[in-house]
Amino acid sequence: MTSLTDILFSSVNITLTLLVILLIVYWLITMISGLDFDLDVDVDVDMDVDIDADVDIDSGIEGGNVDFHDIANTEVNKEDVIGKRRKPLKWWQVVLIYFNFVGLPFMFTFTCWIFIWWICTAVSTSITHSFDTSFGFILMLAAILPSLIVTKIVTTPFKGFFKNLNQDGDAPIDFIGRRGTCLSNIKDNKLGSAEVIVDGDTLSINIKSLEGFPIAFRDSILIIKPSDDKSFYYVQKYTQEVYF
Repeated sequence: MTSLTDILFSSVNITLTLLVILLIVYWLITMISGLDFDLDVDVDVDMDVDIDADVDIDSGIEGGNVDFHDIANTEVNKEDVIGKRRKPLKWWQVVLIYFNFVGLPFMFTFTCWIFIWWICTAVSTSITHSFDTSFGFILMLAAILPSLIVTKIVTTPFKGFFKNLNQDGDAPIDFIGRRGTCLSNIKDNKLGSAEVIVDGDTLSINIKSLEGFPIAFRDSILIIKPSDDKSFYYVQKYTQEVYF
């Protein structure tokens, strides 16, 4: 009789099994320790939806902050992908939107998909005794679509839940009128990030320049108002002459 470990770590299933283990470790570190990776990288995210909705990532060694928690909660909004497009969506954009990789934290949906795909593959190869055969690899690839469909069904109820929470999973915090520190070089319609200290806690938010004027990395900012969809805040460079 074949043991469970022989099935899960067979030539067909080992890749997904190791990926599931890595994801479990990732979420444990995120939830328990809240580990931050302070990298000296300045990340500017430019959601230029008029140019094929590509993401322009400007990485400079000027300084910056990318933490583990931000990656776990990275969310691609449907409005950012579609926007005021003049061209049809590409096939991969349609797939991301349809299967809830857009509108929910990406790592949440990705983890659900990998876990479901892993279960489907392990069960099907176990039943057919094909976990070490070429047919098993065919079953693994064939399980991609069913696992995506199940992922969509499982994750859809969470849309309303995540929509009413901020990235830390708490009741929304009123950031209007608070000062913070810009963590990106932003101007025009570029989306960047900033850190704000609230009750001793350092929080990260997405920002855009209110008037489109340049705001440099590590500049002090004043938060003016939220966007219509509440996904980012409009800010301006803070000086003593700025009144709100």
